Parts: sequence; C-alpha cells; structure tokens
Amino acid sequence: MHPELQTLLQQRLGVIADHPFRDRDPAAHLTALKEVSEAIQSYAAAHRREFDAKLGHYLTQSSYQKALDHLTQPM
Repeated sequence: MHPELQTLLQQRLGVIADHPFRDRDPAAHLTALKEVSEAIQSYAAAHRREFDAKLGHYLTQSSYQKALDHLTQPM
C-alpha cells in the first residue's frame, strides 16, 4: 500500500542518516532533506483521502517514522 510514499519516507531517513554528507556539505544536506520532506507533503496532500485515520494523523503531525512503520507492518 502506497509504495511511492514508503520510498519517500525511506529516502528521508536515508538523508537524515547520511552524516558524512551532512558534515561535508551542510547546505546541500539541508536542501536534500527539504526536497524529500516537500515530496512527502505533496504526496500526502494528493492522496489524503486514501489514508486510514492513523496514517493521516502520522503524516499531518510529520511523524514520518511512525508513518513508515504503519505502512510496513503486516496486515
């Protein structure tokens, strides 16, 4: 369910975890973080009617790790 959103959430975690990138070029790191965060927000706005209440809440509150966990938990 929502594989594009899952990918975006994983990309965001990857950017956050990339400490060498952050240390080497803080401005570019921040730009990458902003871009993926904006992509998540855009996806969420376009698909909000497809989300269950929990997922919608996590995305509204920018609880992206919880949103990813919610999407990847077995049904």
